[in-house]
Amino acid sequence: MTAAPEPGADGLTFIGTATTLLRLGPFTLLTDPNFLHRGQWVHIGHGLVTRRRTEPAAQPADLPPLDAVLLSHLHGDHFDRVARRELSRDVPILTTGHAARRLARQGFREATGMRTWSSQRLTDGDASLTVTAVPARHSATPLDRLLPPVQGSVLEYRPDPDARVRRIYLSGDTVLHDELRQIAAWFGDLDLAVLHLGGTRVLGVRLSMDDRQGADLVEWLRPAGVVPVHFDDYGLFTSPLSNFLTEVADRKLPAEIRLLRRGDTLRLA
Repeated sequence: MTAAPEPGADGLTFIGTATTLLRLGPFTLLTDPNFLHRGQWVHIGHGLVTRRRTEPAAQPADLPPLDAVLLSHLHGDHFDRVARRELSRDVPILTTGHAARRLARQGFREATGMRTWSSQRLTDGDASLTVTAVPARHSATPLDRLLPPVQGSVLEYRPDPDARVRRIYLSGDTVLHDELRQIAAWFGDLDLAVLHLGGTRVLGVRLSMDDRQGADLVEWLRPAGVVPVHFDDYGLFTSPLSNFLTEVADRKLPAEIRLLRRGDTLRLA
């Protein structure tokens, strides 16, 4: 890995696609593990395949010990054959019920299915990290019934009982829909939003937020900072990151957009 949070330093490292490594105090989390190399093909279901256009910044062997994997849904560009082969079968995986059942059949002993608004809490001494599953939808059309369920996540990290809570939102592969407004009502201020963009399209149907939907969600949730991910890694991504940046600038949205190259780390104060 070209860069990673140093021990004791909180940070988010962008590995590629929607794969990030998050270090929050004593907790280390991996999101949506996708380690295929540039040029390799991935199967995303229903006979559809797509080729990776970018190189990830790390492989499983490069990772530090993990406290959990956060998996938004079970598509090949979010949990690929490399992750299935090389991640420990004992690593806790927090995901949808659909994904947890399938991963359990593949030998992952600690895959936990979460319902929307349910939470899992990790503790280490005085530090705590609560992961809450929040709404996400892969499509706003009847096609949604043919796609794997998706969840977003909100992380609430507190280094000790008297400290301020830090909140990080991970959107998962969602399109814009009204349930997402509930996130702001439920959690209030968000320190950071990690948004899956790219405007993924299959057979003309949008399966992840494009530039306008991403800007709409920033407007709804008003996070202090935004890290765009999932925007140029595969051929099915049709909405360039530059369009999102233009949309945010034209609307004069107050969120600070933090652009990370693969391997870059955003320090979390």
